[in-house]
Amino acid sequence: MRAVLGLVAALGISALGAVWAHAQRVTPPAAGSGVSGESTYQEFCASCHDHPGPRVPPRAALKQLSATRILHTLDFGVMMNVAYPMQRSQREAVAKFLGRPGEDAGPPDAAFCSNREIAWTKNLLPDTAADSGGSWTGWSPTDANLRFQTAEHAGLTAESVSKLKLKWAYGLAGDITAFAAPTVRNGTLFMGSAGGVVQAINAKTGCLYWTFQANGPVRAATSIARTTAGYSILFGDLTGWFYLLDASTGKLLWKRRVDAHEATRLTGSATVKDGIAFVPAASWEETRSGNPKYPCCTFRGSISAFRVSDGALLWKTYMVGPSHKTGKRHNGEPLYGPSGAGIWAAPTIDAKRGLLYVATGDNFTQPPTDTSDAVVALRMKTGEIVWKQQTTHGDVSSGGVCEEEKDPCGPDLDYGASAMLVHVGEHDVIVAGQKSGLVYGLDAADSGKILWQGRAGKGGLTGGVQWGMASDGANAYVAVSDVLKLEGEVGEDPPMVGGANFDPAAGGGLTAYRVLDGEKMWFAKSTPCAPPRPGCSPAQSGALTAIPGVVFSGSLDGHLRAFSTRDGALLWDFDTEREFSTVNGVAAKGGSLDGAGPVIVDGILYVNSGYPRFGGAPGNVLLAFGLD
Repeated sequence: MRAVLGLVAALGISALGAVWAHAQRVTPPAAGSGVSGESTYQEFCASCHDHPGPRVPPRAALKQLSATRILHTLDFGVMMNVAYPMQRSQREAVAKFLGRPGEDAGPPDAAFCSNREIAWTKNLLPDTAADSGGSWTGWSPTDANLRFQTAEHAGLTAESVSKLKLKWAYGLAGDITAFAAPTVRNGTLFMGSAGGVVQAINAKTGCLYWTFQANGPVRAATSIARTTAGYSILFGDLTGWFYLLDASTGKLLWKRRVDAHEATRLTGSATVKDGIAFVPAASWEETRSGNPKYPCCTFRGSISAFRVSDGALLWKTYMVGPSHKTGKRHNGEPLYGPSGAGIWAAPTIDAKRGLLYVATGDNFTQPPTDTSDAVVALRMKTGEIVWKQQTTHGDVSSGGVCEEEKDPCGPDLDYGASAMLVHVGEHDVIVAGQKSGLVYGLDAADSGKILWQGRAGKGGLTGGVQWGMASDGANAYVAVSDVLKLEGEVGEDPPMVGGANFDPAAGGGLTAYRVLDGEKMWFAKSTPCAPPRPGCSPAQSGALTAIPGVVFSGSLDGHLRAFSTRDGALLWDFDTEREFSTVNGVAAKGGSLDGAGPVIVDGILYVNSGYPRFGGAPGNVLLAFGLD
């Protein structure tokens, strides 16, 4: 089995190019239609795997893998870049056609805790006992999405950060990406994975309580809610399903399809308030549009309100109106619009005004709407849109479709990060950071009126603010990607994913803005890769995390760094791009830090390492740092 996986992992760029070129000529089936695994294999895969080279495994080798493993490889494994134009039904069909039935072996008994009971999750303890200790549930410790942990719950100070040491590492079996944000409550860590495995882990030791297999990859942080039966966790996957599990056992209580569209993916964490889960929805459809025969585009970004107790849908609000036929592509295939304006990140709650704030992505196809690349306020009770503040107008960008349309397209400057609601004295400021490299301060009391804006970076398709900012109430801390990919590849045998030829000195940077008026307080420049190597960039794409006196930032070079919030001085630096011995016995290594940022609870800092999606270094490890 390992030999076969090694062959798959060794697939090279030549194979990628061949399969990708062939994939562009394939017409995707209608969502929900019967799909032949054999015909899908012939169309997408046979040209390489029926005529294998030294770096391409033959069909016979693939048939030794489980269907689960093949699907995992297509979703977020070494074949993920090839599989992006494929619909989910095609991936499942070809995996079933090639692979053997049955699941892969689960974690060994040695990985589990000797006592697998999570007592606090049962509704047996008074609130004061059940909620003792620190927590970080969902995307941020509070629904204002500041990604700030108080001194009481952090258990770390600016003076002690320099003494942080690795306490344990946990390997994600079979993964090459570690993009899921951990969530911690009362000594238990809940976390999804690229393989769709959600796990409950002892936050102090790393031993396992239970695992649950979702339908698809789980990138978003789990949220936690209390019901009459006890505590539950909520999360979405990248195939559009949203789940409620018993936090004590991992038993499925209910799951709901958030949107009927085939390309729906749930990347942002749900925000839970008063027994209601607010669930954002984004989409894969921009990648589908690279196929010239794909009928692009019909997905509409949305926010849905589900009652936690039974999964009932209370309301659903789309960010654009219903799609209709708007024209034809060059080959005669129909074009549809409006589309897009997906919501990639967790909603932000303004309880004082009864509002929910979401930040939206671009439109996929014409016509443009005034809800794309915007901060949108909705009523929590009804989903009614109250106001919207658009910061980039006419941003329509969808792969090959964009190139065919006569109207101007791009520049694809989504909001990929949650807006932050910062209370400064009597003022409430919404801080929003965009891929454009611009950061805005909006007046929550005046329909999102722009109070100030600052340029934190150059911005671009993979530039500007990518995943998230942080604030301690006085300043907003903003890191940017601005990664620069050079032409050509590096190395004699570049990998299927990761290992891009990045400029080793371009990108990154951390800026502090005063929340009240946007004054730039300080700037900390990025650190060039040392030594320069494939997949290494100083880009600081990952979400930030702050505690009193300190802001943490990860970068594509694999380093997690701590900076003083007073002046940006470097306080601590740890290189995660190496192999680790793990508490669960899984071979693991770190890679690029991208996506979810660190989580800090009760004196321990947790961070996932490994993100090759845009050319960074792969990895599959969760790291826990603490003090002696």
